[in-house]
Amino acid sequence: MLLALILALGGTMFLQKAYTPKLGLDLAGGTTVTLSPVTQNNAAPPDEILDRAVSIIRDRVNGTGISDAEVAKSGDNIIISIPGVGQSEAIKLVATTAELRFRQVLAMAATQLPQELATNAPTPSASPSGSASPSASQSAGAPQTSAQPSASPTGKALSSALTAPTPAPSGSAEPSEQPSRGQGGSQKDAPKNQDAKNQDAKNQDAKATPSPSPTGQSGTPSPEELGIDTTGIDPAVLEQFNKLDCSDPANRGQGVQDDPNKQYAACETDGSFKYVLDVAKVVGTDIDTASAGVRQGTVEWVVQLDFKSKGASEWSKLTTEAFNSPEPRNKVAVVLDGVVITAPNIISPIPGGRAEITGGFDQASATTLADQLKYGALPLKFNRSSVDTVSSTLGQDQLLGGLIAGLIGLVLVVVYCLLYYRGLGIVAVLSLVVATIITYTSVVVLGHNAGFRLSLPHIIGLVVSIGITADSFIVYFERIRDEMKEGRRTLRAAVEVAWVRARRTILIADAVMFIAAIVLYFLAVGGVAGFAFAMGLTTLIDIVVVFLFTKPFIALLARVKFFAKGHPLSGLDAERMSETHTGRTTTPQEA
Repeated sequence: MLLALILALGGTMFLQKAYTPKLGLDLAGGTTVTLSPVTQNNAAPPDEILDRAVSIIRDRVNGTGISDAEVAKSGDNIIISIPGVGQSEAIKLVATTAELRFRQVLAMAATQLPQELATNAPTPSASPSGSASPSASQSAGAPQTSAQPSASPTGKALSSALTAPTPAPSGSAEPSEQPSRGQGGSQKDAPKNQDAKNQDAKNQDAKATPSPSPTGQSGTPSPEELGIDTTGIDPAVLEQFNKLDCSDPANRGQGVQDDPNKQYAACETDGSFKYVLDVAKVVGTDIDTASAGVRQGTVEWVVQLDFKSKGASEWSKLTTEAFNSPEPRNKVAVVLDGVVITAPNIISPIPGGRAEITGGFDQASATTLADQLKYGALPLKFNRSSVDTVSSTLGQDQLLGGLIAGLIGLVLVVVYCLLYYRGLGIVAVLSLVVATIITYTSVVVLGHNAGFRLSLPHIIGLVVSIGITADSFIVYFERIRDEMKEGRRTLRAAVEVAWVRARRTILIADAVMFIAAIVLYFLAVGGVAGFAFAMGLTTLIDIVVVFLFTKPFIALLARVKFFAKGHPLSGLDAERMSETHTGRTTTPQEA
């Protein structure tokens, strides 16, 4: 098992072509980002809000506590130091607010022709045959037509209960609009009137000059004329919806903090659709956990969400309400920082408190979004006032000094074991070599897969672990010698009996050390947390080495005549093992 572990770690290193550990801020430098909060009237944000932002950012950049990133508050600004140069993804991660809302869609329109919704609106026909009028057949962007998807062409979904939009019947129209559009004219005259309207629309397109609408307003026709159901929609939001230009990248950029308690007009990320959205029924704080993964049976990366109990109940109500609503209100939009990233149809209520977000993610983008949602949304919007590359604060001299200190400590332990335990000292030396191999490969693999970066506190923790590991060997060796001094056991029997007694002591000592490391890791930050992590890691490695290498190796040596017969250089010779019992001296050979 030990060999399999070493081969697995070594194989991972070679497959990833990772042969050296990654270094932390103090040894390799990194990138420093200064974030300035954006508030109304440029007022100073409350300290408790800034403290919450610091906590969230620290979790985002150093969620595992082993990347050596540092986050500190400086006045009203937040300064973030990230190990490594050019950490663009990390910089983007920390500055994104990640405000997530789930909103029911109240109205939508395609924006392939920005601000020209009149040419996309279906015009109801009074034809008795029920066929669509010419303008209705060309209305590719209207909410009632089959050509309007609920999401971008990549195909987005929230769960297996979500799917692409259900096409509406061709040429369908709102019955309530027919009388108002057909007033004062017979059914026979309707095509003529419609042709005249179409000709007027073409003339307007050719001149590119909007003409007054029947409502007396200039510009885009009213939503009622477009066949949009305005029931329950705030008029101010409707006006915002009409004026919203999704071809402008500024209206599709994340970072907007929309009010979850108000209706909202928003664009999709690619600018292809714009929406009128209801108040947010489920928000980011209702999420319990978020993780990135591949949808079963596909190669598509998704973000999987688990809601808290309250969030699960609200999510079920929201999907049930959408399911029982007509197009396009049967859609639920996922809004991140004010931008719609997906708005699929709900084809059945979704109980159980689970959902998925898809949208053409790759592994990196899905993991980034999951981390943002898992660790929480920033309570403020921030601007990056500066991004600087910084050099290491300690450099190679201090790194070399730390490594030399560790080497000296290792040599002293080896010399002590060889002088005091003689032959048994070889077991200690080989055990330390095995522990060193496992520690080094673990540090390298963690560095390239979990963001672990070796800083000076980590090195100190690894050096201290040399003594912890050697202590376990000493406990076992002394137990063996105690059993031998009794004079009633052979070496092979003493090895087994001593192990039963020694392993309890070893486990208790390592458990105390590991508990101390855990407490220190969770209560501290920065370098102290790094020291605790290194100490906890080496404590686990010590248990692995003692159980899987030291004990089996000593049991094997007990069969060798050099140790079994008590050779003077074995460390188990008669001089060392002798003890007077009832007036005589016993030796291993006599036993």
